[in-house]
Amino acid sequence: MTTTTAVAAPFRFFSLQVVRVRRLGPSMVRVTFGGRELDGFDSGGRDQSVSLFLPHPGQDEPVVPLEAGDGWWHAWRELPAEVRAVMRSYTVREQRRGAGGGVGSAGEIDIDFALHGVDSATAPAGPASRWAATAEPGARVLVLGPAIADNTAVRFRPPVDDPDLVVLWADETALPAAAAILEWLPAGTRARVWLEVAHSGDRQNLATRADAEITWLVRDEGAPSGTEAVRAARLPAAERPYAWIAGESGCVKELRRHLVRERGFDRRHVTFVGYWRRGLSEEQVRAAAESETPAED
Repeated sequence: MTTTTAVAAPFRFFSLQVVRVRRLGPSMVRVTFGGRELDGFDSGGRDQSVSLFLPHPGQDEPVVPLEAGDGWWHAWRELPAEVRAVMRSYTVREQRRGAGGGVGSAGEIDIDFALHGVDSATAPAGPASRWAATAEPGARVLVLGPAIADNTAVRFRPPVDDPDLVVLWADETALPAAAAILEWLPAGTRARVWLEVAHSGDRQNLATRADAEITWLVRDEGAPSGTEAVRAARLPAAERPYAWIAGESGCVKELRRHLVRERGFDRRHVTFVGYWRRGLSEEQVRAAAESETPAED
């Protein structure tokens, strides 16, 4: 007799709505989402990434042709740009199971949005920043997220069980992920952390059990860039170091080269993620990534 076991797909769509919105600082807003479908949502924590689909102004909900089944992506791409939902990648800052929030007992998730250009006359905000800056309870979104906790959208994965040093760098776009990683790190883990933000009011009180030295690099205060700060730092001696660096692609590549070439980190022990690229939208970044050949260190 042959026995088969059902295997859950690692990702699926979740229809959610805004529960509440809270401004964290000049450049960051936290949007809490709820919905009965969150009962099947299973974040792996750390830098858990999801694809968030947002409606255009005037739409009641995001337009994604889910009736196309596995072909939804191509069907979505074929829709007019002004109709198809805006898609962006974000980190789950926190998942709370059974928290309720007025939309059932399936729980809640928080997503923190960096508000690039919302208050600037020279650098217009993108559609996700504009949406987050004006989001109100009841607004509907669609999330392509994890149905199992051990999923490939979690990138923070030290290749050794017990790294004796963790190095983190993040700009404001990756700050939610860095904050979640700090909360996840086991007690006593040595960590050296650089967090780059625009304004002094963007600093956050971050909880961690790790032995973490956190340096805030505030651009309005004339702080050095992340690359300059890390280059100038004296890192503790370590036999099993691991680094996670995320944010603007150019800075991420520079820091990775520094850690591998000048600090001697094993390249397999450096996780690097370009969350955005200066001057390009996410759609343009995706198109560029598809056409690029991976560069050698």
